[in-house]
This record gives sequence, structure tokens and C-alpha cells, in this order.
Amino acid sequence: MTKVDLSRRALLGICAAGVAAPALAASKTKGRRDFPGAFLWGSATAAHQVEGNNVASDMWLLEHVKPTLFAEPSGDACDSLHRWAQDLDLVKALGLNAYRFGIEWARIEPEPGQFSTAMLDHYGRMIDGCLQRGLAPIVTFSHFSVPRWFAGQGHFQSPDGADLFARFCDRAMRHLGDRIAYAVTLNEPNVSALLRFVALPPAFMGGVKAMLAAAAKASGRPAFASALFSEQDVTSAMVAAHIKAYQAIKALRPALPVGVGLAVEDDQLVGEDNSYRAAKRRAVYEPWFDVTRTHADFIGVQNYTRRRYDTRGLVPPPAGAPMASDGREIYPASLGNSVRYAHQGTGKPVLITESGIAASDDALRQAYIPQSLRGLKVVMDEGVPVLGYTHWSLLDNFEWISGYGPQFGLVSVDRKSFVRQAKPSARILGAIAQSGMLSWDNDL
Repeated sequence: MTKVDLSRRALLGICAAGVAAPALAASKTKGRRDFPGAFLWGSATAAHQVEGNNVASDMWLLEHVKPTLFAEPSGDACDSLHRWAQDLDLVKALGLNAYRFGIEWARIEPEPGQFSTAMLDHYGRMIDGCLQRGLAPIVTFSHFSVPRWFAGQGHFQSPDGADLFARFCDRAMRHLGDRIAYAVTLNEPNVSALLRFVALPPAFMGGVKAMLAAAAKASGRPAFASALFSEQDVTSAMVAAHIKAYQAIKALRPALPVGVGLAVEDDQLVGEDNSYRAAKRRAVYEPWFDVTRTHADFIGVQNYTRRRYDTRGLVPPPAGAPMASDGREIYPASLGNSVRYAHQGTGKPVLITESGIAASDDALRQAYIPQSLRGLKVVMDEGVPVLGYTHWSLLDNFEWISGYGPQFGLVSVDRKSFVRQAKPSARILGAIAQSGMLSWDNDL
């Protein structure tokens, strides 16, 4: 079992991680690096989770119907629709060089075929803001939320779902595509398949059915579909949407690196029987590994934990294992293990599009970041090509059905004033990014 390191060495690094830590760390390493100079160091957000008042989206409706699975509505979120420049300033001040964010489809195309030039200009200003600050814009075209009209006519599962998404990608690319550094078509399109192997309580799917029925009634539609909340296997529809999006993006800018961000857990065996784990991998990962080999330039890995399986299914974490506030085991080695597995399955370079833990106690995050990066360096030393690491999340934000309870952020956000405050964990990540060294704390 890998435990969270709160040793004297780690705590010294935490205490040293003040505002000047990134610059000081860089000055001390004198050219020695554990990570290459061109490595992308960033943090990630999703439009619906930080912007606020995304009223034309499917998620906004699902948050407000009764019954709903959402603990609370997103409301103003972090007000990043208006405070995006502050967010970019934070990323820059922390010593990072990349920012992953989403362009919200529901804002850009609030009604079918009605594209908002004003909103495209807004995201254009965000991209320009990244470039002006020396940040690589990593842009996600769909991060779970979609326009309400799209969900009401069948979502990606509808006969023209992939084509409609490709049309959106084409329109966005024509306005923004010349300045994007990396494009992510879909965020965790394998999550509905993944959830079937996480031992969800039976009542959860009943709640999904009731919520979707309420959304259909509220929107005056015979049905209301979702990819995040789905009773059916949506893999083939999501794969088709990725392929069409990839083709649309590459048609306008062939050299732009395009990939997909997959939820990849570190699946481990308890005992010798591999049948259950193998079934999970066939359903959750292999269809995406297959399409990534032919229709992607990189694979995005989003890892948060490990899962242990025996012949009967999921095995609970070991007794005494450190746990995040969302109930997942804190297991830093899972990041490197998942990156290795994804590369072996696809042969593609890996961009870590998300990694982090839910913890109100930032000391856990302060320890987790360098430990997970040590495991990442091990697989890089084995020869796995890794393009970069973007931490989830920049801000304590709206975490879907869990509301504002789980805190993943490097930066706290006051729920009333929206004042941002960087946590010590943010300084640690910035110091590692600036120095390229995992042992920067030894030099302070």
C-alpha cells in the first residue's frame, strides 16, 4: 500500500512553498531537470463547473428539475465567465505554462444552428489571454455539458448526434482554431461505461431515470438523454462523435494535435483470476484505445485512483488506506500506472488532462502532487512519451451531482465574494513546474 507522505522532508517542502517558491526553485536547480524543458505544466477547469449561469445547457435543467440527483444547483459557480482573466493570472503566477479549459457548446449554439459570435469572441479573448501570458491553451470542445436542445433530441445517441457535434467543432475551429495549442474533443466519454464497474447502489440508476423523465417533461420533449447519466451503453455513439469531431478539426488545421480525455483507473488484481478486470477493460477502455490508434494524435489520461478487483468484482480499499473526501482511495502511484497502461494500449503520446484528489485538508494534496509525479517520472524513464500534466482543478468548483462539497482546487474560491486564494499545494506544483525537479525542496 502506498501511503500519503507527510514526512519531515515533504513538510519542509510544504512550508517552503511561499509566493517566491517557483522562482527560487528555478534558480537553485542550475539546469538539472527531472522533466524535459518543453513539458506542459498546467491546471484544468470545465466551462459549466466554473463559469456560472449556463442556463441553455442540459446540466442546468437537470440541476433544477424535481427530482434531481444534484445536491445543489451550479448558480454563479466561480463566476469565471467574467473573472477568466483573474484565473489566467493565477495560472501564470503559479509558474505554470498551460491551461486546459472548455468552450461551452450551450453558450456558442444555444439553439440549433444559431451560433453566437459574441461568445466565440469571448473564448477567443481567453485564448489570446493565454498566449499573452505564455500559457498553452488546451481546449476541450465538450466537457459533459451540451445544449439543452441537443439533449432533448437524443444527445450523442441520436442519428445525427455526431454530425451536429462535428458542425459545432467546425464552427468553433473557424473562429478559434488558429490559436489553440491542443484540442480535446470529449471529456471522459467512457465514464458511463466506467460507472457500471464501480458498484453504484441500485437506487442511483432509478434516480437517473426519474431525473431524465422530469427533464423531458420540463422541456416538452418525449425524452431527455445524457451521456454522463445514461441507462444504456453509449460507447458507439461517443466513439462516432469523436471521430467526426477529429475529422472536422483536422480538416481545418491538420497540424493541430487532437486527442480525447479518457477516465483511466489503475485496475489491480487481488488474486489470480483476471476475468472481471478483463471485462472492465474490454468495455471501458478498449473501444477508445482502438479509435485513438487511428483518430488521435495523443491520448488524454484522467486518473484519480486505483480500483482492486477479484473474480467477483470490486474489492474495497485496504484497511487504513488514506481516503479522499469523495470516497476514493488516495493512491499516488495510480497516475503513472494508468499512463503506462494507456500508452501500451494505444502507442500514442500521453497528455495528462486531469489528476488530483478531493480534499478539504490541503496537506493531503501537498503530499499527493509530488508523490504522483514521482510515479509519472518512473514511467517516463521507461520510455513512455508524456507531453504534460494538467492538475484538476485550478479552482474549488461545482462538482456535478456533488455540488460544491468536494474540493479539488489548487485555489479556493469564496462562495459569496468569488475571491481566489492560492493554497500551498499550488505553490508546490508551481515550484516543480518552474524547476523541472521533484527534489526542489532539498535546495530551499
